[in-house]
Amino acid sequence: MAVFGYIRVSSAKQNCDHQHYEIQQFAEHNNINVDKWIEETISSRKPLNKRKLGQLLNELQDGDILIAAEISRLGRSMMEVMRILETCLNKNCEVWTIKEHYRLGNDIQSKVMAFAFGLSAEIERNLISQRTKASLESIKASGKKIGRPFAASSKKLKLSKNTKKVKKFLEMGLTHYRIGKILGVKPATVSHFVNRMGW
Repeated sequence: MAVFGYIRVSSAKQNCDHQHYEIQQFAEHNNINVDKWIEETISSRKPLNKRKLGQLLNELQDGDILIAAEISRLGRSMMEVMRILETCLNKNCEVWTIKEHYRLGNDIQSKVMAFAFGLSAEIERNLISQRTKASLESIKASGKKIGRPFAASSKKLKLSKNTKKVKKFLEMGLTHYRIGKILGVKPATVSHFVNRMGW
């Protein structure tokens, strides 16, 4: 029997230390030795076969234990979490999570709990998505612009430093193509800039 500590963060800006500490404290409290740590920085949206977790699932053997800080670290969608749990349970391995206090094994109660959690997590994500969309639609309806505030001085737009020139050329009746030629940029860049300025 081997015990695996699985840690996942979705971006390099996040730190694995907190999850590592939680699992280590849990293991010490329960007199368990973590034989191998698996850490990865990758979105749970990535296919399982491109994640270290996918490789770990292939290596699991009878009686092994997989410990994670919370079940959402394993997968994002209900179906993916269910597939991961099914793989573990079919191999007679257990999945323990610290946050939810789950100790899921190959028994009917564990399967029912795993399904219920996966379903509730999927519903919650859908509700959050719906609330976000409704909020954005409300903002759009009020006439407000969505996205980063735009300033004419923004260095991210090639024509920011030529704002006055572009406006003058437009007033002169020059086409975006002609303005682009004069300023050494593509016509599409001019069009994008003009649209962002609201001219």
